[in-house]
Amino acid sequence: MAEKLIEINLFGACSVRSAHAGQFDIKGAKHKALFALLVTAPFGRRTRDFLQQTLWGATNYDTGRQSLRRALSDIKHVMGESFGVLFSGNNIDLTIDLSRVRLTGHPGAGLFLEGLNVPEALFQQWLAGIRANPGQLAGHFSLSNPMPDLPILPVVAVLPLRAVGSESSDGVLGDWLAEEISRSLSRSRLLSVISHLSCRQLGAISVDMSKVRDLLRADYCVVGSIRRQRGALILDADLVDTRSGKIILTRQVEAAAAHFGQSSIEGISTIVKAIGRAIADDSITHTRGLALADIEDHRLVIAGVGLMHRSTLRDFARARELLEEALRRAAFTPEIHAWLGKWYVLSVFNGWSTDVARETASATDFTSRALDLAPDDPFCLTIDGFAQNNLLRRLDIAEQRYDMALNYNPNSALTWLLKGTLCAFRDEGQQAVNAARHARKLSPLDPFGYFYDTLSASANLSLGSFEDALELADRSLAVNDRHLSTHRARIVALYHLGRKKEAQAAAEQLLRRQPDFTVDKYLRGHPAADFNFGKQAVAAMRGSGIP
Repeated sequence: MAEKLIEINLFGACSVRSAHAGQFDIKGAKHKALFALLVTAPFGRRTRDFLQQTLWGATNYDTGRQSLRRALSDIKHVMGESFGVLFSGNNIDLTIDLSRVRLTGHPGAGLFLEGLNVPEALFQQWLAGIRANPGQLAGHFSLSNPMPDLPILPVVAVLPLRAVGSESSDGVLGDWLAEEISRSLSRSRLLSVISHLSCRQLGAISVDMSKVRDLLRADYCVVGSIRRQRGALILDADLVDTRSGKIILTRQVEAAAAHFGQSSIEGISTIVKAIGRAIADDSITHTRGLALADIEDHRLVIAGVGLMHRSTLRDFARARELLEEALRRAAFTPEIHAWLGKWYVLSVFNGWSTDVARETASATDFTSRALDLAPDDPFCLTIDGFAQNNLLRRLDIAEQRYDMALNYNPNSALTWLLKGTLCAFRDEGQQAVNAARHARKLSPLDPFGYFYDTLSASANLSLGSFEDALELADRSLAVNDRHLSTHRARIVALYHLGRKKEAQAAAEQLLRRQPDFTVDKYLRGHPAADFNFGKQAVAAMRGSGIP
């Protein structure tokens, strides 16, 4: 193994120093940013043009070239002979030898490149993209130099779609479609998505799945093609397990060539949602019957989350086992703490808990630990808000958490969904419905779509749209009939539509699921009990026979 020459911390306060104590320390912000750009690139290589534009702006090519040369000269002066061992390049590219680099930071240790002030727009855009999904860096590091405690999530690479035919523009279109699929998938907190730039470089050469697995460390790969046929553009996409080479999913999207740009948005959404469901189902199927020690890291979290939202209590209990095993393997990963927090919230709020006080404490303990590890993480903020709202009835704190999360990531589907529920509980019907609709548009994948349906039903109840609420509740129950709040939403919708006998039958079904449920219990525990939303629910439940 090559001797490490330099030590770089990417998460928390950025530092770039000699791997041997006391030899050198890189101080300049742009100098440190140069190292960060190189070590996060595939094979440690970036073009000089990219580095110039990202760090010094795109307005003056000559100035940027001179600035890059001067920065490299400064670094060489600090590093001495180690510079020539660590760096290589030509007039086009600059490469850092990743085998000589030791990475000391990990996503649980703080914000990516915290405090590194480089104001150029392209650098800020790149920085925001990494911070939105730090797990995407998993594929940028060799197996001999792994980042410790990376989120143990399935890693997905989307290669540029191959153009079949003679249209020169189709190659550009295929690259754009792959980038859009990558961008949509990267919104999920259940997947680590390799950056499009990395996949583009790998897609430029003919590769097999073993190379995708070894070079990008991807568990799954999306490959496909785009072709023309009788005035239509046809997109074919396959999801492949890189270890077995097995095709897990295949999808085709066809649209008139003249309108393909507009039509492809819906097609991309269909493909992305199908990919998410396929990976979740594949992981759940694979883990069934296996001892925890025999399950691969990348399957634990997504299988646990998927089972958490299945309809049987056996699956729900298995979900906690998988998430606890994931936490044992990656104790400093904040997302796992947050998912376990959500597990306990669902257990209490759905009436499945045998010790409400203990599990309420467990829920808030896990969400607090998640925020201790990542205080600015939108997902951790959102799940803590979920616990504050649903268990502690602290709607004010929940609102603060959701607003902070949306400030960091305005495209968080789950945050918008839960904020919509908060608005519904506070009788803000139109805001609730708007937030729920926005969440559904943003949701990149959802192996537990029933959860979006049931919370959207609550939003529509708050607005008085009882027909829409009933339709959403019925759709949710068709997937998961054990989510008790969905049964309550259905009772309320039926009762206020004047369908009293059906509301009574729905109430009987709820009581079969939870025999000890009462109106008083709802009033004591539900965060909306003091609002019109709660009073409307109480009237419906009493009128339908709930004791």
